[in-house]
Amino acid sequence: MYKKFTLLFLFGMLAAFNANAQQDPMYSQYMFNMLAINPAYAGSREVMSITALYRRQWTGFPGAPVSQTLSADLPVERKNLGLGFQMYNDQLGISRNTGAYASGSYRLRFPVGTLAFGMQIGVTQFQANYTAVDLGDNMPDAAFSQNLIAFLPNIGSGVYYSTDRFYLGASMPHLLKNRLNRGDDNVVIGDRAAQYRHLFVSTGYVFDLSPRVKLKPGLQLKTVGGAPLQVDVNANAWFYDRFAIGISYRTGDAVLGMAEIQINDQFRLGYAYDYTLTELTRYNSGSHELMLRYELGFRRDRIISPRYF
Repeated sequence: MYKKFTLLFLFGMLAAFNANAQQDPMYSQYMFNMLAINPAYAGSREVMSITALYRRQWTGFPGAPVSQTLSADLPVERKNLGLGFQMYNDQLGISRNTGAYASGSYRLRFPVGTLAFGMQIGVTQFQANYTAVDLGDNMPDAAFSQNLIAFLPNIGSGVYYSTDRFYLGASMPHLLKNRLNRGDDNVVIGDRAAQYRHLFVSTGYVFDLSPRVKLKPGLQLKTVGGAPLQVDVNANAWFYDRFAIGISYRTGDAVLGMAEIQINDQFRLGYAYDYTLTELTRYNSGSHELMLRYELGFRRDRIISPRYF
């Protein structure tokens, strides 16, 4: 029974490319890794920032998603520009997305806050290893006799406004609707197999509860045609500007616990745990996400207050 459920799950997830389902990787700590979803974020932290993130979803479930992301960005102050680069690898069952994207932002400074417009360009390699699927002795395998490798060039755009205490961003990381096929006109994976456009809207604010405690609520909306709107509501409490604990709720999916520590002026470490609220909770022990950020060239005269996002 468990093997059949696993096989049906993998078929269902691969069918995400045959319907208008959410395809982009999901991050619990998106507020600290926003370059992954919004190119306008590049350079917003005013120093060179390097972020590595590892996510293992639905631990204990065969074929569950595993994601790795490495991103870097920095400001070019004299030209009011921000530059960024990211690489990612997203494994789901027999399918894998591996991509690299370069980002650029143009930043308009105002007396209060900065407004940035961003673009990104890059390519994703999509692979589906159909021949590795064990269908059993009594199941046909003709449809699984050929693997799929597709290169999907794409562009994305975004806008991002931020102050020391507030941010608001909207982005669409993939604007082109690339079709997925096996490179053979006679073998197409469904009529609607494509990269679909995802829209992200994110915002957050930092409140002073006391001289030593700050509260940072946040909200993210994620939508793609044909799939339900997904809402992520979260709140983090910062203590002494050094460590934080938080909670988040993602509609139709999970409740999350988060913790972060600013080890020193350069290093920040974060961890998130997702508890699944769907029927999948019977087959896994939750999701784990680890984030490490390093900031190069930190100077106190450039960053008067800590950056919370």
